[in-house]
Amino acid sequence: MLNDISLLIGITLMYSTPLVFGALGGVISERSGVVNIGIEGMMTVGAFTAASVNYFSGNPWLGFIAAGAMGGLVSLLHALASVSFKADQTISGIAINLIGPGFALFFCRLLFDDATMTLPAKTLPKIFGDTNFSSSIMKNLNVDITVILGLIAAVGMWFFLYKTKWGLRVNAVGEHPAAADTMGINVSLTRYLCVIVSGILSGFGGASMTLAIISQFPPTAISGQGFIALAALIFGKWTPMGAYGACMLFGFAQALTIVLGGGKFAIPSQILSMLPYVLTIVVLILFVGRSVAPKADSVPYEKGVR
Repeated sequence: MLNDISLLIGITLMYSTPLVFGALGGVISERSGVVNIGIEGMMTVGAFTAASVNYFSGNPWLGFIAAGAMGGLVSLLHALASVSFKADQTISGIAINLIGPGFALFFCRLLFDDATMTLPAKTLPKIFGDTNFSSSIMKNLNVDITVILGLIAAVGMWFFLYKTKWGLRVNAVGEHPAAADTMGINVSLTRYLCVIVSGILSGFGGASMTLAIISQFPPTAISGQGFIALAALIFGKWTPMGAYGACMLFGFAQALTIVLGGGKFAIPSQILSMLPYVLTIVVLILFVGRSVAPKADSVPYEKGVR
């Protein structure tokens, strides 16, 4: 019994971590007033970059950093379209989601002899390293180091947004950009930086998948994780810790899919695979009308227009 519970907890923590990074990316972007629908595409690019750099360099940490950098670079396109050209932010995000998988597949074929997935490489370390525990419970709880990094990122963003003057400026830009501009805050620069940070975090989310949970990049590595992260963002009411808790809920749904699919219960695998996405739809139906986004979210800012 305890072994099953510890296994469920361990899998929940691991599978929620990519969602945590993606949802936090959404939080920082939307808190500044820019909707980031493109988390899925940024996570996909980050996942491929992490796996590729890890394979060729033999250093998973280098792959993790490269994933964040590439995610930030892709998000720069979204910032350029949304902030500078004042394009529809939803359309721009959808375009990123279409570009991401295409980019990954193209370069995967180019770098890996026309293959559609990268070759396996070593993963990031576990929390307790390679310790050979005699207890199966401790083995189950010896999760990837990315779990700790995700928690640190959530707490750090909470502190930044609510306990620092820079975070208060971000909130001001997302709520009342005209008032923030009057107070001397550069609205465009603030939004640019927040969208780029959003991309970096999304890249880390993709890397958490291909450097921890799996050891390579297949085309289905992300497959909807970015959209689940968006649902967690809404469920968490656009707050870092709320989004973190929502990601744990969705991670638990994925953990149930794996544990229940282990052969102990006669539940069709197709139904189990649907569980995280069904939960996402239910959450959106129940909470999307009750959660209030920042007032200027998705609204391009034009200086002098109130």
